[in-house]
Amino acid sequence: MNDTTRFNEIEQQLKNTEYALNVSSIVITTDENGIIESVNDKFCKISKYSRDELLGRNYLSINAVYFNELEEVLRKGNVWHGEIKGIAKDESEYWVDTTIVPFLNENGNPYQYIIILHDITTRKQYETDIESMAFYDTLTQLPNRNHLHRWIAEHEIETNETTTVLFLDLDRFRYINDNFGHQSGDFVLQEIANRLTQCLGETDLIIRQGGDEFIIILKHNHPDETIIDLAKRILQQVSLPIQLLDKQLSIHLSIGISRETGTTDVLDSTSFIESLIKKADTAMLLAKEQGGNDYCISTPEQKIKMDRLFNIELEIKDALKKNEFHIEYQPLINLKNNQIVGVESLLRWSNQALGPISPGEFIPILEKTGDIVTVGKWILWTVCNQMKLWQENGTLLQKISVNVSPIQFKETNFINDLQEILNETQLDASYLELEITEGTILEIKDSAKTLEALQGLGVKVSIDDFGTGYSSLSYLKQLPIDTLKIDKSFIDNLDADGEIIVNTIINMGKNLRFRVIAEGIENKQQLDYLKLQKCHEGQGYYFSKPVKSEVIQKLYHQSSKNWQSID
Repeated sequence: MNDTTRFNEIEQQLKNTEYALNVSSIVITTDENGIIESVNDKFCKISKYSRDELLGRNYLSINAVYFNELEEVLRKGNVWHGEIKGIAKDESEYWVDTTIVPFLNENGNPYQYIIILHDITTRKQYETDIESMAFYDTLTQLPNRNHLHRWIAEHEIETNETTTVLFLDLDRFRYINDNFGHQSGDFVLQEIANRLTQCLGETDLIIRQGGDEFIIILKHNHPDETIIDLAKRILQQVSLPIQLLDKQLSIHLSIGISRETGTTDVLDSTSFIESLIKKADTAMLLAKEQGGNDYCISTPEQKIKMDRLFNIELEIKDALKKNEFHIEYQPLINLKNNQIVGVESLLRWSNQALGPISPGEFIPILEKTGDIVTVGKWILWTVCNQMKLWQENGTLLQKISVNVSPIQFKETNFINDLQEILNETQLDASYLELEITEGTILEIKDSAKTLEALQGLGVKVSIDDFGTGYSSLSYLKQLPIDTLKIDKSFIDNLDADGEIIVNTIINMGKNLRFRVIAEGIENKQQLDYLKLQKCHEGQGYYFSKPVKSEVIQKLYHQSSKNWQSID
């Protein structure tokens, strides 16, 4: 009996069932053991085997997966239906929707099988593409947040199993996009994704959270030392130079780490993992607050700190409108005659909900949000106006100094705004001194122009925290600077080495014709040494803490010979 006759007979038999053939059907017949007896041309085409190569071969052997359940079903003489991945002769893969129908003898045992196939390779490819788009990041090819949700659903948290989450965020990634373009930014993200993957094991999960954020989940009980070593290895690998256009850049990131052991109290895997991610995110933000390019491990204390920073950021938005800011003034003392020659103005903030807040907490937030520019203008106006009022009341200070943020200093309208403030308050510019850091001068390309403009107005410039910044001192001769303020850390450590540093700064300042001020004087021993070295001026709690404006006049008129600090 030839194949055509046999298939006609099979088709007639199948008409009495729901498995009728159609023109697209691929048909195979086997004996009771699954040995192929006949095939049509369509199967030869999809499998890329010739008919002779297929006849006599076990059908199950040409599938990508050996179905134990399929063999069991067929042995019982039942119809089987499902999707099977096949391996063609050239080792390419194809998918077929498969129905296997047994023919039974009078004893109810299969004596032959008819296998009806339909090619669904294209459909499966579409499904794969959709799966990829839904669960994988198109840029880095890493799993995405949807994949994470599915992964969580498939992995139950076991009691006494410790899960570790690392939350990673690139530092200053916006700089790359702004200066090199988004295409270069995409290249950097792809390179970072590859480096992160190379740091991990096969069972570790890494996803791209979005933007320049990544999440790593380690589900096994790794010791603390292993996790810290991994964080250090990631920081090292990521920081290796990346060639971007004609430059080599070192990329840095911040890592937050959270770890927790599953207990019977854990309600579900989703809430457990999401809680770890949130804690790791908080720890990462703290790593950024501390300068970045580092890792931070989540602790309850850190959450309290982050919650406070978050509340400060919320409250500070309206602080200026609510008149919550005020200025306090710390006297500057001429160390030769003990006279008050000026004051340094210091911003203070007291909030109704949070109480008094340290400048170390709120100033960085003002700088991060950019609100330091608006607040800085208010400070300048308030200080200049106060100085004018003191002059009118007979408190004739030689100068009032104001700290200026690098962000405010580089603003295009900074000089114009300052000129307008001086005009409004009618304060002579020679009484105003602006305190800036060494970093402000060296980081800003147009700093020389700004300093020259200040000199043109008659405003003096002081370098604050001198000695803690850059080693290059060439700018001291090149730029119009009036005063050096020795950083408090040197005054605190007036041992043998500390004295050498302080003495060197004082002598250098004098030789370059700068006024030299010592910050942070807290005891008589420090004062005596600074007088011995003929330091020009000093300030610190030994003389007075920062006080309100009305106290300054009292201090000014106090007898210089009977100086006592005011609490």
